[in-house]
Amino acid sequence: MPEIIKRNKALSVSPLKASQTIGAALAFLGFRRAIPMLHGSQGCSAFGKVFFVRHFREPIPLQTTAMDQVTTVMGSEDSVVEGLKTLAENNRPALIGVPTTGLSETQGSDVPMAVKLFRQKHPEFDAMPVVPVSTPDYSGCLESGFSKAVEAIIKEAVPTAAAAGTQPGRRRRQVNVLVGSSLTPGDLEELREIIESFGLRPVLLPDLSDSLDGHLAEVDFSPLTIGGCDVAELQTLGDAVVTLVIGRSMHKAADLLHERTGVPDHRFDHLMGLAAVDALTDTLQQIAAMPVPAKLERQRAQLQDAMLDGHFMLGLSRFAVAADPDLLTAFSQLLAGVGAETVAAVAPVNAQVLRQTAATSVKIGDLEDLEQLARAHRAEVLICNSHGVESATRLGIPLLRAGFPQYDTLGGYQKTWIGYRGSRQTLFDLANLLLSLEKGEIHPYHSIYSQKPEVAHDATAAIAAGG
Repeated sequence: MPEIIKRNKALSVSPLKASQTIGAALAFLGFRRAIPMLHGSQGCSAFGKVFFVRHFREPIPLQTTAMDQVTTVMGSEDSVVEGLKTLAENNRPALIGVPTTGLSETQGSDVPMAVKLFRQKHPEFDAMPVVPVSTPDYSGCLESGFSKAVEAIIKEAVPTAAAAGTQPGRRRRQVNVLVGSSLTPGDLEELREIIESFGLRPVLLPDLSDSLDGHLAEVDFSPLTIGGCDVAELQTLGDAVVTLVIGRSMHKAADLLHERTGVPDHRFDHLMGLAAVDALTDTLQQIAAMPVPAKLERQRAQLQDAMLDGHFMLGLSRFAVAADPDLLTAFSQLLAGVGAETVAAVAPVNAQVLRQTAATSVKIGDLEDLEQLARAHRAEVLICNSHGVESATRLGIPLLRAGFPQYDTLGGYQKTWIGYRGSRQTLFDLANLLLSLEKGEIHPYHSIYSQKPEVAHDATAAIAAGG
């Protein structure tokens, strides 16, 4: 078990984390015809929107209650009610999420009370789920905000088995899948394909693979999300045969879903590396009561071959990793599986899953901490989001971009890290970075009895000149 080294300075230097508010908004963007309305100032929403647009390269539906000096001092609940009314009348969304920001939390705004007031004043919108969630950006990180939003959606929109008349296993092929923020839209597409190869029907919550996968829509503009999990599917979760939970951060949401529906679940910390994907495949095989498809058998053999090919470069190599807890744990265990070492590990917040990290210690801190640890432990490769570019440059080592945000390259949001195929490509990417350092290469051998290359060259030049 690694040592967890807590933060010991009063400020962040080159911050690593993205805020809880952004994480919650990202979760709401995974539902069809939904829209997040951030309760805060216009600047809070604009800053989050810039992050999303630069990362996904897509228009992002995002609204704000636009708190100003007056509402900040006198109370902002009326602005929540007015904002909900405007969105409901103009756009008729299937779901509205209301994550808070640092400003509204500091002001002491009571968002659940404001939602109740909205219900009293506008009963015509009672069928429209409105999900308030407390996500101050001065605590937690993107991962915790994402999981809080999913938990709030389950609490608001998933009925209990008694109320809905659902029964676990009634839909014998339906599988609920709670997915954490560490999975990209590309990861979710891969996960869906793996589950469907067993003849099962996955319901992904939330489903960013359909809403933020980077496709051209038939409509020119929509003020709401295009694609994502249908909100109506939330009524059927109690009929599923099982729930798969991907990411330790989703455990609270999984506990609540099990409490409300009674559907049994299987939980996985991540899906990177041979052992982790084997565990998923074995679980799906038991659920579907069928043998593993030949396609997955071949992909597994390809991953094994990639591990064999890359061990010359990856074995005993030294990596520095900075990411949210779920992703950090996944990368460290993937690296340990091929004999590599995570010599520097930094997470923005503490979490239980960090105790499963394959590193000697984990620092709760920022990119300055990562840079210092990487230099002290002679790391050879850095794994981080795009904020780590300057650190990698100063350290003089290559960077593998992973996590959120990735704004200086194209397609980072669509990259697949999980499954046999994703793990294989990740190992290739890491091995190629080490090859750029000539790690694992066999250099020419020069006998001590032969002339030095420069001496031989001088002698040849002299003979050619007639000397």
